[in-house]
Amino acid sequence: MSQTVGDFLIERLHAWGVRKIFGYPGDGINGVFGALQRAGGKIEFIQVRHEEMAAFMASAYAKFTGELGVCIATSGPGASHLLTGLYDARMDHMPVLAIVGQQARTSIGAHYQQELDLNAMFKDVAGAFVQTAMAPAQMRHLVDRAVRTAVSERVVTALIIPNDLQDEPYEEPKRAHGFTFSGIGYARPKVVPYERDLQEAAKILNEGKKVAMLIGAGCVDAVDEVIAVAEKLGAGCAKALLGKFVLPDDLPWATGTIGLLGTEASSNMMAECDTLLMIGSGFPWAEFLPKEGQARGVQIDIKGDMLSIRYPMECNLQGDAAETLRELLPLLQKKADRSWQEKIVGWTARSWDVAAAQAKKTAHPVNPQRVTHELSPRLPERCIVTSDSGSCANWYARDLKARRGMMGSLSGSLASMGAAVPYAIGAKFAHPDRPVVALVGDGAMQMNNMAELITAAKYHHLWSNKTFVVCVFNNEDLNQVTWEQRVMEGNPKFVASQQIPNVPYHKFGELIGFKGIYVDDPENLADAWDQALRSDKPVVLEVKTDPEVPPLPPHITFQQAANFMSMLAKGDQREKNVILGAARQVIGSLLPGHADK
Repeated sequence: MSQTVGDFLIERLHAWGVRKIFGYPGDGINGVFGALQRAGGKIEFIQVRHEEMAAFMASAYAKFTGELGVCIATSGPGASHLLTGLYDARMDHMPVLAIVGQQARTSIGAHYQQELDLNAMFKDVAGAFVQTAMAPAQMRHLVDRAVRTAVSERVVTALIIPNDLQDEPYEEPKRAHGFTFSGIGYARPKVVPYERDLQEAAKILNEGKKVAMLIGAGCVDAVDEVIAVAEKLGAGCAKALLGKFVLPDDLPWATGTIGLLGTEASSNMMAECDTLLMIGSGFPWAEFLPKEGQARGVQIDIKGDMLSIRYPMECNLQGDAAETLRELLPLLQKKADRSWQEKIVGWTARSWDVAAAQAKKTAHPVNPQRVTHELSPRLPERCIVTSDSGSCANWYARDLKARRGMMGSLSGSLASMGAAVPYAIGAKFAHPDRPVVALVGDGAMQMNNMAELITAAKYHHLWSNKTFVVCVFNNEDLNQVTWEQRVMEGNPKFVASQQIPNVPYHKFGELIGFKGIYVDDPENLADAWDQALRSDKPVVLEVKTDPEVPPLPPHITFQQAANFMSMLAKGDQREKNVILGAARQVIGSLLPGHADK
C-alpha cells in the first residue's frame, strides 16, 4: 500500500518530535486515525471523553514539558469543541497544534452535514497559522509551518484536512513553479536586549530604594537568576498565579501570589515600593500594582506585545528572562541597606501566619482553606499540582507552599472552569514518574471533570508513579460567583443560578476503580490526605466544605464592604448568623483586630 496523506502527516509529526496526541475520533478524521494505527505506536494516542478536554490536556502538556502539545478532532462539532481548551493555550502563550477533519473538498460550500467554515472559526484562536490542505503535495509545508510557528511564536496553530484528502496517495512537491520545499527543525534563539538598554534598566534598579519584583510563568527557567537579582537589590518578589510554583516559598522575601487571589504581603509591597521589576508575566489586575507615577518600572518579557500594558514602564526589555537577567546581574549594585527587604520579610511571615489562623477557624462542616493548609506540608517531592477556576483557586494560591522542584498550573488568563482534571492527566502523560494532585470545585466537577476521571481510570496503569489525587470541594455552590455577587454587586446569593446538586463524588470514583475518601470533619483531613497520597491507585478525596468562608482579596475596599452590608439588608437564603460571621471577616479585613469581635 502506498503512503497516504494521513501516513505522511503522522510520519512528519514524529520527525518533529511529537510523541503524544490527545483527542477523540470521528468520520471526518478517520484517515489520520488509520495512519496512527498503522504507525504502530510511534505516536501514542490518548482518548479523552470530550474534545475540549483534549485541548486542555495539550495545553497542560505544553506547560509541563515546554514542548509542543497536539490535539486532534473530527469535523464539525468535534472541531468546535476544541475551542475553549485552545483559547486556554493561546492566552497562556502555549505552543499547541490542533489537527481537525473537514468534509470532502467537493462538498465544501454546499451546506453539507458537519461542514463548518473552520478557517473562519479558528482564525482568532489560531490566527498565526490556520490552513486547509487541498492537495497531497501541500502537506509537507503545511505541517512544517504549523509546527514551527507554534513552537517559535508560542502560539496555537491549526491544520484542517478534508476527509477525502486523508486517504489520497501522498505526493512530494514537484520541482516546478507553484510548489515549495520545506524542512524540519527549529533552534530557539538567544534573545537579549542591547547593552545600552540593559545599562538603562540597571540604572533605574540601582537608584531604587524600595524595589518590588513580580514574576510569572515566563521565569520558569530563570529561578536562580530571579533569586540572585532579588538578593542583590534587597527586593521582595511577588508571584502571578501562573508563576506560583516558579519560585519556592521558603525564601523569606517571596511574598506569595498577588491580586484578587493574593496575599497581604504582596499588596503591601506594591503599595509602598518606589521601583517595580516585572519579569515574564502578563498579570492582569493593574489595581494591585503601584499607582501610576508612584514607582519607576522595568519590564522583561520574551514577547514585545506584552510590555508596558499593565503599568507604564520606564524601560522595556524584550528578551528571554534567564538570559536577560544573566546579562543584567553584573550591572546591578548590591544594596547595603536591607531595611526594605526586612520589612517585606515581616509582611510575608505575617501573611503565612494569618493564612494558617484563617484555615483553622471553625466552619460548617469543614473550612475549605484548611483543605489546602493540611495538604501543603504533605506535598510529595517533585509533585505537580493543578487547580480549577473558582474559590478553590484562592486556596491553591494562598495556602500551598511551593518547594523547589515542584510544578503547578491552572487555566490562567482564560480562567476557564473544567481544566483541573484534564490538566492533571496532561501532567501525568508529561511526567508519569511524578505525583499529581488536582484541586477541583464541585461546579467544575459536574461541568466536565467527572467524565475525565474515566480517562484517568483507563490510563493510570501506564504511569510509573501511582499518586493521582483529585480533591473535590463539595459546597453545593458556585462559590466564587456567589461571593462576587455579594461583595462586588451587593446582591444576595441568587439560589437559582448558584445552588448545585449534591453528588457523592467519592462514590463515583469508587464505581470506576478509584479509591474514594469522604471527609466532613476537619479533624479527619490530615489522615485523609495521608491515605490519598500513599494510595497505589487513583483517589477521589471529597471534602464537604462550608460555602460561607469568603475567598477575600488581600484588601477589601470600603465600597466592597458597603456592598456586602447592602446585600445583608436585602436578605440572603443562608442562615443569618453564618452571613454575619462572614461579614465580620470582611470588616476584619478592613479594620484589623476586629475580625473576631
